[in-house]
Amino acid sequence: MILCAAVMMCMSCQQKSADNAETAGNENVKSTTMEDLLTRRSVRSYTDSIPPMEVIEEICKAGTYAPTGMNRQSPIIIAVTNKEMRDRMSKLNAAVMGIDDDPFYGAPVVLVVLADKNVHTYIEDGSLVMGNLMNAAHAKGLGSCWIHRAREVFESEEGKQILKELGIEGDYAGIGNCILGYTKGDYPEAKPRKENWVYWVK
Repeated sequence: MILCAAVMMCMSCQQKSADNAETAGNENVKSTTMEDLLTRRSVRSYTDSIPPMEVIEEICKAGTYAPTGMNRQSPIIIAVTNKEMRDRMSKLNAAVMGIDDDPFYGAPVVLVVLADKNVHTYIEDGSLVMGNLMNAAHAKGLGSCWIHRAREVFESEEGKQILKELGIEGDYAGIGNCILGYTKGDYPEAKPRKENWVYWVK
């Protein structure tokens, strides 16, 4: 009896220890996630070093797990690490604004998010993917920024030609360009939050 009780007590202690470890682990994940969400900034200056492919792949994977309406997963991601294609897209983007500068701020990687226009939540779906990509990039120690004009670029004939060359078929609209890479210079500081961000109804 005494031996049996000792064994049961030992098992109970082990279970409590495992439960405590799991709780601590979950709290650590929550802490890290919250810290990443609060410290991510838009970066507008990059080195020309391309991050490891496995890191880019992980960031893309995070994008594929963004919530979408009815889980229809309307978006797609074009992950551009090829410099020639990156520069081509940069010129198309700049042309929309009528400028000659690089709207991608020197970032060597561009993750273009498009979404199927036949899904009524396509804009929201694609926007959530963009958010996941930027937050994942920050969690991996990379800078990122949402660059607009993906819609105009992929409505143009040359933009449509790019999709054709890549073998992408469907009625897709450009949602955004997530540029990413290693931050050049100081990391941007947070600006003060505006008043009345949250209206409480308790």
